[in-house]
Order: sequence, then C-alpha cells, then structure tokens
Amino acid sequence: MASSKDAKATKDAKPKDPKRDKGARKRRKSAEVIDKSSRYDFSYTQNREISWLRFDDRVLEEAYDETVPLFERLNFAAIFQSNLDEFFMIRVGGLSDLATLKRQPVDNKSNLTPSEQIELIFSSLPPLIKRQNDIVEKIESELQNHGVYRIGADELTGDERTFVEGYFQSYVSPVISPFVIDPRHPFPNLRNGALYIVCALESEEEENLIGLIEVPASMNRVVAMPSETGTFRFILLEDVILACLPSCFGAYAPAGRAVVRVTRNADIDPDGEGVEEDEDYRQHMKKILKKRLRLQPVALQVQGSLEAATLKSIRKSLGLPARSVLSYATPLDLDYIYSVENHLPNHRADLLFPPFKPQTSSMFDMSRPMREQVIEGDKLLFYPYESMSPLLDLMHQAAFDDSCISIKITLYRVAKQSRLCESLIDAAENGKEVTVLMELRARFDEQNNIEWAERLEEAGCTVIYGSEGFKCHSKICQITYREGMALTRITLLGTGNFNEKTARLYSDFMLMTAHPGIGEDANAFFRNLALGNLSGDYRYLGVAPAGLKPLIMNGLNREIDRARAGEPARVFFKMNSLTDREVIDKIAEASQAGVEVEMIIRGISCLLPGIAGKTENVHIRSIVGRFLEHARVYSFGIDNDIVYLSSADMMTRNTEHRVEIAYPVLDATCREMVQSYMHAQLEDNVKARELSNTGTWEKIERSDDAMPFNSQEYLLKHAYARAAAAAERKHKEEKQAEPQVAESQEDYEAAKAVLAAAARAVAQQKREAAAVAAADARVAPSDGAGAEAAGIDGTQAATAPATAPASTAEADGACIDPAIGHVAERSSAAEQAAQDAEAVSDRDTTSQSADVAPEPPAAATEPSSGAEPKATPVAPPATTQEAQATSVKATVIDPEDEHGEQAKASSSARFAATTTLAKRKPGRFRAGLALIGIGLKTLFVGTPEERGK
Repeated sequence: MASSKDAKATKDAKPKDPKRDKGARKRRKSAEVIDKSSRYDFSYTQNREISWLRFDDRVLEEAYDETVPLFERLNFAAIFQSNLDEFFMIRVGGLSDLATLKRQPVDNKSNLTPSEQIELIFSSLPPLIKRQNDIVEKIESELQNHGVYRIGADELTGDERTFVEGYFQSYVSPVISPFVIDPRHPFPNLRNGALYIVCALESEEEENLIGLIEVPASMNRVVAMPSETGTFRFILLEDVILACLPSCFGAYAPAGRAVVRVTRNADIDPDGEGVEEDEDYRQHMKKILKKRLRLQPVALQVQGSLEAATLKSIRKSLGLPARSVLSYATPLDLDYIYSVENHLPNHRADLLFPPFKPQTSSMFDMSRPMREQVIEGDKLLFYPYESMSPLLDLMHQAAFDDSCISIKITLYRVAKQSRLCESLIDAAENGKEVTVLMELRARFDEQNNIEWAERLEEAGCTVIYGSEGFKCHSKICQITYREGMALTRITLLGTGNFNEKTARLYSDFMLMTAHPGIGEDANAFFRNLALGNLSGDYRYLGVAPAGLKPLIMNGLNREIDRARAGEPARVFFKMNSLTDREVIDKIAEASQAGVEVEMIIRGISCLLPGIAGKTENVHIRSIVGRFLEHARVYSFGIDNDIVYLSSADMMTRNTEHRVEIAYPVLDATCREMVQSYMHAQLEDNVKARELSNTGTWEKIERSDDAMPFNSQEYLLKHAYARAAAAAERKHKEEKQAEPQVAESQEDYEAAKAVLAAAARAVAQQKREAAAVAAADARVAPSDGAGAEAAGIDGTQAATAPATAPASTAEADGACIDPAIGHVAERSSAAEQAAQDAEAVSDRDTTSQSADVAPEPPAAATEPSSGAEPKATPVAPPATTQEAQATSVKATVIDPEDEHGEQAKASSSARFAATTTLAKRKPGRFRAGLALIGIGLKTLFVGTPEERGK
C-alpha cells in the first residue's frame, strides 16, 4: 500500500492543466511572442514613435535656422509643441491603454511592447524639451531688439506693476475662482490642456494646503501694456495672476508657485463606446467629446518652482509616475504667438515670411464658366501655390445652374467659415439633390463638423456619416448635370481636404475631371457608401479598405518583374507616413530585385534605407518648410507612365481601416505637372533632409559648385511666373483685337447715320405716296389697281422691305408707273443711302461676297444689359432661296421707336465693353448694309413687274 508521501509524489507528477498553470501560460506567451517576432525582419525597420519624435525634432530645427525670419522661427517652436501635445494625447494615450493589458501586443516594426515603447518615449523627451526651451528663450531675447517684449511676473516694476494690478482688480479678479485643496476639499478634475496656477499655502493652523486657480480661457491671454511708439510690450494672463497671487487666498500666504497643464488621453474610439439604436450619432459624438476631457492623464507639464512635496502630491493625485512630469522654463502653451503677430511693430516685414497670394491656375480662364472648361479637358490645381477659387467658383455656379441636378461630396475637415459649404446650402435651397458624407470622427475637428452637419441638414441636404469602424478620409465630390436625356458628371478628387484655410497652408493636389470612366466609378463609390458597401469594384479608382493596398502592391510587383527581367525599374512615392508592414516588406523586396525606390516622406518612416542586402536601393527624403507637405503621389515606371494621387498614406490605419481613394492622372498635361513637381522636390538641397540607415534625418550635402535650391520657394515663384505668363497672353490677345474693335465701332456709327437718313426718306415718301393714292382714288374710285400698283404698304415702309430684287440690274430699271412717277426723284435719297452703305463697307478689306441675303428684321427692341447684340436679318427673295442666310451681329435701331434713344445709349455702352463685332466673319456687315440700301431703293422705284404695270 502506497504511503501518503508516495501518493503526494504521484499527484505532483501528474501533468498540470496548462489553463491553470500560470508558469505554463507565461512560457506559452513568451513562445508566442518569439514566434510572432520571428515572422518579421527587424533589420530594416524602426519604431514608429521614435520615428515620429525625430520628425518633430526636424520641425524644431527650423526654429534654429537663422535663414528663417525671426518670428517665423518662434512659430516653428510653437508647431513643435503643438505636435508634441497631440502626440501625448493620441500615441502615448493609446499606448497607455494597451500597457494595462496583461498580454500586451508586440509592435511589428520594433518588437517592443507598449510598456517598453512608453519607457523609450519618456527617456527621449528631456533633450527635446531642453532644445525647445533654449531656442524660445533665445528668440524672445532677439525679438527685444525689434521692439517686442514679453514681460514676466517677476520683471514688473513701477508703473507697469501698477498697471497690472489695476488690470487684475478690474478684469481678472471678478472672473477667477481660487480653490484651496485640503482634507475637506479633495483634488479637483483638471481639464485637458487647460492652464492652472498652483502654489503651496502657508497657515499657522493647517499644513499641506495647495492653492489652485484656473486661468480663464474666456479672456484674452495676451495683455498689452503701455508701450512706446514702435514697440509692443505685453504680459500673459497667467503672469498677471502670478503677479497678484498674494491677494487671491486671503489669510493664506503662497509659498512657491507654478503654472501647470495636464495632458490627458484623447485616443477614444467613438464606435467602441456603443451607440444606442435610437440615438442621434451627432449627440453620441457630443458625449464622446465631453468624456475626452476627463480621460486618464498621461503627462504633467510644469513651468515654475514648486516644493517637492507639493509637486509629489499633485502627481499622485493625478495618478502619474515621476517620469511623466515635464519641466519647462518657457510658457507651456505657445499658441499666444498668433495673437502677438497682429501687434508686431511697423518693421514686421523683417520678422515674417514675405506675404504671398495663391495664384490663379494658368489652366483656367476665370472669365468663363468653370463647368465648360473642365469638360474641355482635365484640370489640376496645386495648393497653396495655386488658388482654390476655380473649385469654389465651380461649386457656386453649379448651385445656381438649372442643368445641375445633384452634388455629392465627402467632408473630413472643413473651415469654420466655408464658402464651399455655403454653396452646398445654396444648391439644396435651389432644389438640387445634395448629399454630404460628413465624417464626425475627424480628430479635434469633431465639434466643427457637428455644427456644419446640423446647418447642412437644416438647409435640406441629405447628411450621412461614415461606416462603423471605418473613417471616411477620402476627398471626393461629384456634380451631375442633365441636358435633355444626357448626363454629364464632373468629379473632383483631392489629396487634401475641401478646406479654404488649409488650402493656403498645405501642399496638395486637386484633380477636376469630366472623364466618363472616373465619373462612373465616383457615382458607384457614393452609391456604395450609402449602402455601407466597402468592397465595391472600380475600374479606375483604388478604394480602401479593399482596393487601395492591392493597387500599390500590383504596381510594385510590375516593377519587380521588370527589374528581374533586366529592364529599368523605378517607383516614386510621396506621403506623410509609412508604417504598413506589408508595404514596407514589398518595398524591401523591390529594392533587393534592383528597383530604384525614391520616396519623400514628411513624417514617420518605419523603413530604414541603405541597409546592406535589404534596402540599398531605397532613398528617403523629407521636406519641412514654410508649407506643410501633404500631397500623396504613387508613381510607377522609369518614365512615370502610371501616376496615382491619393488621400491615403501607407499606414495600416489608412490602407485597412479607413475609406480612402487613389485616382489616376490620365491627362498628359496634368501628369507632366505632377512629374515636374516631383523633380523639383527631389532636387531640394535646402529644406530637404535624407534619412540615414540609423533613422536620423541628415542634411543634404552640396558640392562646392551646387547652388542652393529650395523647392517650395521655386514652386511659389513658378506659380507667379505661370500666372504672369497667362495674364500676358490674355493681354496680347486683347491688344490684337483692339484695332478690329475700333474699326467695327466706326462702321457701326456710320451705319447708324446711313440708316437714319434712309428712315427719314422713307417717312417722307410714305406721306407723299399716301397723298398720291388719295388723288388717284378720287379720279378712278372703282379701280383699286393704282394703290396696289404703287407697291407701298405703310407698315412695311415703317419697318423694312418684304422682298429684295433678284439682281441689281432689275433694280436699276426705269420708273414707268405714272402713279409714282412724280415721286421718283425722291428715290435719289435711297440711292444715296445705298451708295453710302457701300462706301462704308469698302473699308472692310476682308469682305466676302455681297450676294448673301439676310433674313427679315424683327421689330427693334431694347437690348438687355450685358447681352450680345441681337441679329436683324432680312428675308431672302423667292428667286434666291438657294442662297444661305447669314445673320449679322449688329443692332439696328428704329428711329421711330419710342425706346430708340434708350436703346441707342445701351447699345453704345455695350460697344465700349464688347468685342462681338470684331469676331464676326469678314464681309457680313458690308453685305448686310448693301442689301438694306438696295431694298430701300426697290421700295421707292418698285419691282420690274410693278413698273410694267
């Protein structure tokens, strides 16, 4: 019988349940991590977060660049800080959530867990923050030489202190609410991004007291102080409160003081929060925005000096480790500089970039309707060098075009004051079918998008939202026109947003096309969005999440096949970030096959170039300058025979978790524009940096004879040159037309004189013919032939002849009819009128045959303002029906019309502003006047048949 000890040993020897064995789970987890990491080659990749911090350091480098205007350098320092704040809220916040998991995922570019990445981030931050503090202090010191002074709380003396104390008592004190933190008043919730004044409070009765004041966001942060002419002295609102802090807490004495700011996690998934079936999605997003203000803190920024015990108490109240406390010697929020810019002294030109104005694209004539120009051929706008006006004008014109039946558009980030959205509202109110996909989840633009969605819906637009789990990041608009039974579609596709503000700051492309195939794809895209179908088939467009990455991979595979076949192979990519592991590996494969890979990546690049045997043929550059590089270009072939523009970067979130579009550039002219742009950026040796195989950005080395080349400055000058050349061409065309216009106006004035003389003769003949007819009637009352033989009708005489003779010879026949013989002498006036008309027309050296007979004239009417002069045709005779009628573009004024003088003035004014007559076919004017004169002559002497009678 086994002893109890043996039984225990036997029990221990039984295999353990792996589900309950913690050690087994740990070993299995380790094995899984190893297995997962073994799937990837990390020799040519780097961590995404470290790559991003290096990009932000590149932005800060512009603040150190002394060739940049001084105040603009301060602006780059502010951009660095703003970027860092967003990095904390999104990337560090998201990693912090993942770090709380028991089984943390591993990054497939660096093989690091979220906890390891957070440690790496915070260990990299102190040198960056020190660089920021140093350069901000240096720039502010240099700005004093230009008359710009920021006064600190400790620098106030004399009259300035008196001014600040008065300002505090009058404006600040009634607004703020000092708060004492003690055992009875626990630590409050500090809002994300808000500034607070913190100090320790001394009291004889209590210990460990903390004073807290929120800096009111409703007040202007920049307080202007009395300054001499040509200078600007100011103090920040938080320094006003610090200077007057002793008066804020009554009997408590402040000891140590600082400005603090808490950055909270803002990486919240709206779809993951759950939307009730009967809940309006806009209301759901409003709740999400409120929740964001109270999420877990990720960092505490401190400017000033606090006792160690006070700082520790605050940090623990926020639940932050010591590594998350970041110390600053300069203001925590540099956004105030945008207010200071408006108060710079008169010599501000030395402190800022030279002002520029986006130029009108040379592909457009702004005096013509945009619609017909796009239909004539594809157009490509290049922001910010070229103006967004053609697109905005197209939208506005469509809103009031009766043939426009619908407008469909996706909106991701919209300007607060948007002409485009106003045009959508106009279109809806004018009865167009307007469908807007408004993406409410555009991070940090949610509130603005919610407000616009409400306005658009109130105006009658159909507003829909993106699919659950997939942000709609595409930039596409389609305008549909109907003329009869035919439909015409104009499609607008952009690499950046339909946003008037960013179009002046971001470098982006906007393609405007009437291509039928792209139009069909765009129509199918909107139909699929409305149905929630994210896997549609398209002929021309590459649409994520299903079709974008395969399009890029197929292009790379084509070049790989060419390289392996010994043919030249090349790809060019331009994007903001590269993190998609599949694309990275395919690029490495292309490099190993011999494909030349040129890339311009503004921000994150998880791919390392120049790794022996892996990425030797990969070259990566980044350009950071005056404008934000935002365009995405994917080009394949040694001659760039395939060029796609896109709204998407090669990031997993874009290729797999968003609705994105890549679209081809089919027009040769537009493709050439993109190629010239790519070439200019690859030639940049001033603002460009090259990525090393260690992941750092290095300056481009220039040879001794190489000239500095700033691609953004070149493109800006090139845009001015193209616009100037287009204006010069138009000026030459107008100048060439000027002599023709002058001759035509002279002809017009002479024609008026001839016709007026003829009209007076007709009126006199009418009166005398009536008298003769009355006399004949008295002689032969039973015979009405006399009046008929006269061939004169009062109405016809007042307007124009009903018929014209078959030939001039017949018109020259002698007058035989005695009934009108005694007035034949009056025909001399009409003959003289015809001769005068021919004399006027002889000045037209390019005249054609005068045998063209105009059509009968309509009654003279007053021409409408701005309208083209109406034609006044005369009917051809029955014997010349084979002659083709040709209208004369001139206005004939009947002097007996009661509106004649007004019409004459309107016509003369119109002649001063139009070149209509200058564009007529040569000889028409001459033929018309000659025939009018001949017709008048026939009216007086009669036709041969009438003379025979």
